[in-house]
Amino acid sequence: MFLVPALAQAQSSDPKFAAWLRALRSDAAKAGVDAGTLDSALGNVEQIPQVLEQAHNQPEFKMTFERYLEIVVSPERVTRGRALLKENRALVSRFAAPAGIPDSTIVALWGIESNFGARLGDFEVVPALATLAYNNFRAKFFREQLIAALKIVSQGHIGLHAMKGSWAGAMGQCQFIPTSFLAYAADGDGDGRKDIWTNKADVFASIANYLRRVGWRAGLGWGGEVAAGTPAGAGERIVRPAGPNGPAYRTTENFRVILRWNQSDFFGLAVGLLSDRIAA
Repeated sequence: MFLVPALAQAQSSDPKFAAWLRALRSDAAKAGVDAGTLDSALGNVEQIPQVLEQAHNQPEFKMTFERYLEIVVSPERVTRGRALLKENRALVSRFAAPAGIPDSTIVALWGIESNFGARLGDFEVVPALATLAYNNFRAKFFREQLIAALKIVSQGHIGLHAMKGSWAGAMGQCQFIPTSFLAYAADGDGDGRKDIWTNKADVFASIANYLRRVGWRAGLGWGGEVAAGTPAGAGERIVRPAGPNGPAYRTTENFRVILRWNQSDFFGLAVGLLSDRIAA
């Protein structure tokens, strides 16, 4: 209990860290972050040892596709997704319908990313990203994310200490990293803010906007399971997530759009299958 504050105090007085913060502040100011935000965000920022622990000790799971689906597309999540779609259908449809996206696909992404808004992450994003960037853990990437996070605070979308996320800076109910937020987050209720933490209108609008902007094609499904040996058509791909003896899925260009969100066939199939089961 006594070691962590002592470590944080030592880090905050580290002259190398202070020099790094000065250079960061200069670059963030050039990127348009106002002085008040920089003062509040960087004036007393401290590194978070737990972030580095998680970054350097990520478990490597070799999970089967069957087990992955049991966890990610569980019967409980399907049931919860159906109830929440019924409860929020008008709001979801307001953003999904104009883009030709199934309502259930919006809800499936919401469910997989944050368990329908119940799991947002416990780390303050600015100090978490500062910790990663300063300690050379994918430093260029996380420095870019840090400046983007400062822009989000500067633009008034969320308060500094309310900006919570994962150890790696994935934020809100749709778990956007800061640069994705700046590119794709949307103001669903017209209040001038893009609040993907607490505002469902902004969450659904942002998910729909992301899919639309990266190429979702209206009227085209994501794909589905097919018999072994079924060929792929034009623009399609056969995915066999469990190997040659497992199920086969013929996927479309919209499956590739889902992969723009997360480049994992397991993830893409889970989104499609959860969407289909919620809609069934």
